[in-house]
Amino acid sequence: MNEVTWRGSREVWLSVAYEALIDSGVDAVRILPLANKLNLSRTSFYWFFADREALLAALLQSWKSKNTDGIGRRCAAYAESVAEAMLNVFDCWLDRSLFDSQFEFAVRSWALQSSEVAAEVEAADAARIGALREMFVRFGYPEHSADVRARTIYLVQIGYISMNTQEEIAERMKRIPDYVEIFTGQVPERREMERFAARHGFSLDAAAESGKPRRKR
Repeated sequence: MNEVTWRGSREVWLSVAYEALIDSGVDAVRILPLANKLNLSRTSFYWFFADREALLAALLQSWKSKNTDGIGRRCAAYAESVAEAMLNVFDCWLDRSLFDSQFEFAVRSWALQSSEVAAEVEAADAARIGALREMFVRFGYPEHSADVRARTIYLVQIGYISMNTQEEIAERMKRIPDYVEIFTGQVPERREMERFAARHGFSLDAAAESGKPRRKR
């Protein structure tokens, strides 16, 4: 029997801690319950983490790597127009591999109990808004306008998460062209919406007529 089998692994312990955080909050992230869930000894944990605080720090780093870096990468992704750039960012709201909304909700709930985590969330918010702002500046928007647009986009999405809003993908797709126009002032081309929809396994023709991109004025 190899070490990974009888002690678990760092990734296994982190994964079960993530599940506990998502399901029940940070108070559920405790060594003995996690060990019992994994059917491993409590001492196995210490091969990978010094203590519970180290595990919590690793969870927080995982959240930053997934969600903050995910938004940053999509803001910096190549786009021919600001509308397409906005659609690149919207990938985050539909693809959990880019941005994990459940993780975000759990960490923000955790921040209500911890000033240290609250500071991390505040720093993440600033970094994400900064990435969105730079995206708009890259497309020629004045600094102040870029900042206001970035804050509007970000605060709307955090509102979705905080309210635990559930939305079918067809319904979301119908709204996205209008969101893009409101956020950027530019209507997405149909080809841009088609590429976006295809990335998420959705046929644009399946959307209601009201959800299709309109022609530019």
